[in-house]
Amino acid sequence: MDLLLILLAMLCLILGVIGSFVPVLPGPPLSWIGLLLLQCTSAAPFNYWFLGSTALIALGATALDYYLPALGTKKYGGSKKGVWGAILGLLFALFFPILGPFGFLIWPFVGAFAGEMSHQKNQSQAFRAALGSFMGFLAGTLLKLLISLAYSGLFAQQLWRYRDVIFSL
Repeated sequence: MDLLLILLAMLCLILGVIGSFVPVLPGPPLSWIGLLLLQCTSAAPFNYWFLGSTALIALGATALDYYLPALGTKKYGGSKKGVWGAILGLLFALFFPILGPFGFLIWPFVGAFAGEMSHQKNQSQAFRAALGSFMGFLAGTLLKLLISLAYSGLFAQQLWRYRDVIFSL
């Protein structure tokens, strides 16, 4: 049973890292579920403080992910269309990897710019607003990625610490 929990935890951690980029998957909460599953094994001692603090961080990052693009858009005079354009640009980069890894940077900006152009007539204002939307989106994505990777590192550390007990089952 412990091995199944560990495999499910690893799957949650992988999906959590992927969820840092994919707007449909909640990255840090999925990674946190991976930590929770490891704590549910008989090998690792259940630590309420560890789980509570990491849960608060995951929930805070998820809340900030919704706030940062709006803040960047508002600061640079953008609209919600710019934020949605950045999200659609990211989805385009995921499903059509035309530009390889650079697509994750270029297409969200192009989407934000297109969204702003549909809202504003002035190209320079739309560019500035798209830049703000993109920066907020990028900040939220980076925050989620760092937290999901940190949770993966904590998982690996816990797995290494209790390896004798886990793999002797």
